[in-house]
Amino acid sequence: QVQLVESGGGSVQAGNSLTLTCVNSGGVFELYDVGWHRQAPGKTRELVGEITSDGISLIGESVKGRVMVSRDNTKNSVTLRMNALEKEDSAVYYCNAHRKGLTRNYEYWGQGTQVTVSS
Repeated sequence: QVQLVESGGGSVQAGNSLTLTCVNSGGVFELYDVGWHRQAPGKTRELVGEITSDGISLIGESVKGRVMVSRDNTKNSVTLRMNALEKEDSAVYYCNAHRKGLTRNYEYWGQGTQVTVSS
């Protein structure tokens, strides 16, 4: 079974960059579309970026131009790189993996990692 663990969160100053990593410890990772979502207090969870099993990147509108998502299936990992961080990027960032099966869909979430951007 897929088990996702995020790392790389923390406190960072506005204008700097941050790299988050999601590592899977089970399942056939390369079959999954893997993405990063974030949720700030009082706000709904939103997509930051996703990379499909075919390697196609989808980037959320609010961060377009500042975010890159990549994957390394040999390491069972997906990386999110965010540049030019803003205070509004402060949130808990969650890794998500999903795929369609023959009889059901599969979806897994990590525990999340906190990112705090200060001015």
